[in-house]
Amino acid sequence: MSMRKEEATKRGFRRTLSRATMREAAGRAFRKRRFMLFLPLLDQVLASQDSCRILDIGGELDYWTNVEGMLGERRIHVTLLNLVPFAVSDARFAFVTGDARDLGQFADMSFDVVHSNSVIEHVGRWEDMGAMAREVRRLAPIYFVQRPYFWFPIEPHNSTAFFHWMPEPVRVSMLMRKPRGHWGKAPDVDTAMRQIQSAVLLDFPMLLTLFPDATIKRERVFGMTKSLIAIRENR
Repeated sequence: MSMRKEEATKRGFRRTLSRATMREAAGRAFRKRRFMLFLPLLDQVLASQDSCRILDIGGELDYWTNVEGMLGERRIHVTLLNLVPFAVSDARFAFVTGDARDLGQFADMSFDVVHSNSVIEHVGRWEDMGAMAREVRRLAPIYFVQRPYFWFPIEPHNSTAFFHWMPEPVRVSMLMRKPRGHWGKAPDVDTAMRQIQSAVLLDFPMLLTLFPDATIKRERVFGMTKSLIAIRENR
């Protein structure tokens, strides 16, 4: 490789790394801001009992580690539910495997709060999302479910402006040409289609239909709605 090509490759790598770092930093900032809306729900529970039982659907320990300083002295126990098992050594956390669409291993109202961050768009199509929503509403009197907003111009998984508004054949072609955001370059149509259909975004009326007893909060950036949060408070 010539010196010129090698330097161009290094510059491209640095730009890619820089963009990834900025996306991760922005994601952490949004999660912390979002958590400020979640804390009052915990306080509702802790006002009347010693501890709060939380089910985090699609939860990962890193998420809670990053916001740990915001929890203060709040007494919580978090059950992290995911498809892929991982080790948990902190006594405040437990891990279980499960499918968000069918959580029959838990009885009704087994928890005080259900939390889910950017998960429901990954469980499948409308029927699948409806199944997850019913489980969320069944398992706790309080829930907090966040998801990206369809009408925000940049889809968070591929970080490409207007990508998710385009017809699927166009998106397949684009994804096969180069990697986009968290998605690698697709080697074939099958891989591209699976990646594209792995995230299904909704608008405001759709989310309210899934969670009719919720208040829908908007997360905004530069005045535009970036994501929606369905919140049901204790009644």
